[in-house]
Amino acid sequence: LFLATLTYDTLRFEYEDFPETKEPVWILGRKYSVFTEKEEILLDVTSRLWFTYRKNFPAIGGTGPTSDTGWGCMLRCGQMIFAQALVCRHLGRDWRWIKGKRQMDNYFNVLNAFIDKKDSYYSIHQIAQMGVGEGKSIGQWYGPNTVAQVLKKLATFDTWSSLAVHIAMDNTVVMEEIRRLCQSHVPCAGAAACPALDSDVLYNGCPEDVGLRERLTLWKPLVLLIPLRLGLTEINEAYIETLKHCFMMPQSLGVIGGKPNSAHYFIGYVGEELIYLDPHTTQPAVEPSDSGCLPDESFHCQHPPCRMSIAELDPSIAVGFFCNTEADFNDWCQQIKKLSLVRGALPMFELVERQPSHFSNPDVLNLTPDSSDADRLERFFDSEDEDFEILSL
Repeated sequence: LFLATLTYDTLRFEYEDFPETKEPVWILGRKYSVFTEKEEILLDVTSRLWFTYRKNFPAIGGTGPTSDTGWGCMLRCGQMIFAQALVCRHLGRDWRWIKGKRQMDNYFNVLNAFIDKKDSYYSIHQIAQMGVGEGKSIGQWYGPNTVAQVLKKLATFDTWSSLAVHIAMDNTVVMEEIRRLCQSHVPCAGAAACPALDSDVLYNGCPEDVGLRERLTLWKPLVLLIPLRLGLTEINEAYIETLKHCFMMPQSLGVIGGKPNSAHYFIGYVGEELIYLDPHTTQPAVEPSDSGCLPDESFHCQHPPCRMSIAELDPSIAVGFFCNTEADFNDWCQQIKKLSLVRGALPMFELVERQPSHFSNPDVLNLTPDSSDADRLERFFDSEDEDFEILSL
């Protein structure tokens, strides 16, 4: 294991092991060259929030575990993909973390949402306890779909971020459902006549000079998570090109999944290798200092990113995207449609305008968890749990 206290000098030395290749390196929608942009690649990776196993945090539920070593890796990956959505929402994709540099308040607000204590929005405590409602006892291994479902429930309490979270089931993304979730209408005679709204509110639709608009559409930033099974026991290579394209989209939040026995947060690829952040390091829980400041270095992976062959990926994954505005979502839809035309690339999911008539209403599914449809979906998407053993460390 690398220590999280490596210096930048050691980094440069270690980083030489990154393949000297003409192939571009893609990190969450950004394209880099190994030859000319090594520092930039490293800075981008280091700036992602890195969540690992922790020990000595307050007991979950008051009497439960005080460490998640051996069972929390998928929960930590869920935290990482969601933290990336919050970073895009509150700091922007261009934001970078620089060691020792004073960060803005919003950065600490994002980080605090994930700290290991019961009242953080997305803490391991909240995820583990909310998972009980999904049939997972505290300390039990999660699959990508379970962690996605739990994060969706927790996001409703995060009024600061005000996210619309959609989980696309049955390998199908229904555009109409997402628009209904993200749009709220305020009757309005035009922008000038509108009361001043919070500066965070995003105005979409017609340009200002179109004249009076009958309505003002407000769009809640979208976190779209798509649980997928890309093969039976190993990934079907027909999906590999499509998976790579997901990391090339500017809306990319990466992928959570892994290889048998361990979950990873995949943030990009180079050639035939995936680039990922690994939660399998146990660090002490972090306490705010006396001044109330949060020591944050252990939340940034300061060694070269891990890599593995795409062919080794467990077929059960969840792919994530973030659309801050309606224009971002429309652009994402266009890219997905173009992707279906790429030769040799099998679509991983279907994009449709409306819900096909044979679908069950997702709200009905949630209300009747014992229905055969819900059971079938749960078995289908969490069958990967059986392939993972909890490793005793």
